[in-house]
Amino acid sequence: MNNGAKQVVFYARTSMSDQNTETQLMALRDYCNRMGYQINGEYVDNGFSGKDDKRPQFERLLGDVRANKVDCVLVYKLDRIGRSLKHLLNLFEEFKNLGVEFISLTQNINTNTPEGKMFWQMLGVFAEYERELIVARTLAGLHRARRQGKVLGRPLGAKDCKRR
Repeated sequence: MNNGAKQVVFYARTSMSDQNTETQLMALRDYCNRMGYQINGEYVDNGFSGKDDKRPQFERLLGDVRANKVDCVLVYKLDRIGRSLKHLLNLFEEFKNLGVEFISLTQNINTNTPEGKMFWQMLGVFAEYERELIVARTLAGLHRARRQGKVLGRPLGAKDCKRR
């Protein structure tokens, strides 16, 4: 029975298979008990890097999120769910579009609070900055290559002589 309590699921992860997620899970369970949240599932990946998108329980979590089975995702720390800024931005955008709340316990990030929304916007600023840096580095590399006499683009082939 729900009793109007917030429905949450956990995601916990360790990078090494010999590490233990119990520290994360105990803190998440304690938090839910204090807040009166109902725990609807735990998704745990042991021995997977945060930079890897292909994590079995993470993929199962995403499937449940996309099937509207999840209202709120709770993690111990932001880097448990992902390490790449691009990955996190895409993930949070998907959560936002599906109406899924996200909470990072130790960093006090909650996308339903003004502070959490501010954090979301700051991530967007950093992502845009990162993208602009990549563009600038790419253009500088192309400029250097041209100055060194390198021919850029794919080689001309027989089909390039024909009218398309």
